[in-house]
Amino acid sequence: MKVLFVCAEVAPFSAVGGLAQVAYFLPKALKEAGVDIRVFTPKYGIISSNLLRVENVLEGLKVPTGEAQKIICNVKVLKSPKKEDPIIYFLENMEYYEQRANVYNYSDDHIRFGLLSRAALEFVRQGDFVPDIIHVNDWHTGYLPNYLQTDYKNDKKLQEIATVFSIHNLHQGVFDFDHASEMDYDDGKGPLASFFSERFLKQNSLKRGIIHAHLINTVSQTYSRELLTEEYAPRLYKLFRELRGKFYGVLNGLDYQNFDPKKDKIIKSNYSTNNLSSREENKVDLQKEFNLEVSQHTPLLAIVGRLDDQKGLDLVMETIEFILAECNVQLVVCGPADNKHRDFFSDLEKQHPGIVGTHLMFDATLPRKIFAGADIILMPSKYEPGGIVALEALRYGCVPIVRATGGLADSVVDYDPTLSTGTGFSFKNYSAMSFLATVIRALETYKNKPVWKKIIKRAMDQDFSWDKSAKKYIDLYRRSQLICIG
Repeated sequence: MKVLFVCAEVAPFSAVGGLAQVAYFLPKALKEAGVDIRVFTPKYGIISSNLLRVENVLEGLKVPTGEAQKIICNVKVLKSPKKEDPIIYFLENMEYYEQRANVYNYSDDHIRFGLLSRAALEFVRQGDFVPDIIHVNDWHTGYLPNYLQTDYKNDKKLQEIATVFSIHNLHQGVFDFDHASEMDYDDGKGPLASFFSERFLKQNSLKRGIIHAHLINTVSQTYSRELLTEEYAPRLYKLFRELRGKFYGVLNGLDYQNFDPKKDKIIKSNYSTNNLSSREENKVDLQKEFNLEVSQHTPLLAIVGRLDDQKGLDLVMETIEFILAECNVQLVVCGPADNKHRDFFSDLEKQHPGIVGTHLMFDATLPRKIFAGADIILMPSKYEPGGIVALEALRYGCVPIVRATGGLADSVVDYDPTLSTGTGFSFKNYSAMSFLATVIRALETYKNKPVWKKIIKRAMDQDFSWDKSAKKYIDLYRRSQLICIG
């Protein structure tokens, strides 16, 4: 099976969010499973020269734009990749990628990623690697299935290629499609305009990817069902319902070799389910790191990741003063924050010295220390397509408190004292009272050390490895081929 994996960002070259991690770990797991998978991504100017040792594969690739003008690109391949890593192709263009300071957030992003989509098809058409499946990701590459089904439908080299479209979130691009006028409405079925026309900006690549791909998947089974409701996809749920026959969900995985408390060199003390007592050293190390009072018996709560409204932090903001005052806990907060949440948590730290600690910016290593040392992680998200942070926390025995939505519902089993089952604590209703009740339930359980130890062990014994996810993706690839042929 041959697969071309097209993505706007790929770790470690252009890692902005969770999408980049998926674009690295999933192809790696698929290669290990025997798939000939190759990654196609832009060669951004921000990529470190230490990582970017490349050589030419295709020079002077002429990419149609819908007008007489063509954009000239080169395709380069990473030299001497690790044996376990897939081949990575980089699309090179000075104007749209190499001279930009960032990966995203330009007014011409629709052109930049329209170029990525069409260049991938031209690369296949003019090159030696012809995949059975092209796997595209999010709105940036939603153009590709559309081009394949229209502009390239009669191309003999391309017409039997199946497409799988993964939706990691519902961002739809540069244009505000949610508030578009009737004149600007895009039904997703007309021909794509030229790159440089105003109409191209207003054509919804996410919708078009959904319509034209042979198979669609989201990054968790629960999220695939949630998108069929008006609450989670107010502008697109009717389309999802119409096409639900080609709609699937596969939970994102975790690289268990990379995230392994038994041999992680970042954390203070390595441990496993057989020697959980060693985990206590990491708690002390974490308390010192954040200038908290060192105390093994005080429950240490954590919030890790991007700090914005999606993560349900308004529930935390409504209840945290009560929790700190009445429950004798500590709190650490780590992640990049918008202005509202940066101000709130900064003030909270000033008001509660020795009890609250913050690091309100991105950090590549500090989350590992938090997972290894904190007792509980708080994830009361409004919606959560994948929920990779919960998988990382479970792996390190940091017990999650989550709202049962999206990938969090698929990965965290609510603790049941009657059956002695569960890997965390969850609630359904998005309300401050539901969140507070769940926190108190978890803290009361924490007091029973033998029971808490069993919850930690069950959490660490879960299998959310990419190997497991890769098998499900291979099944999706086969299904997409059957749909394409049929």
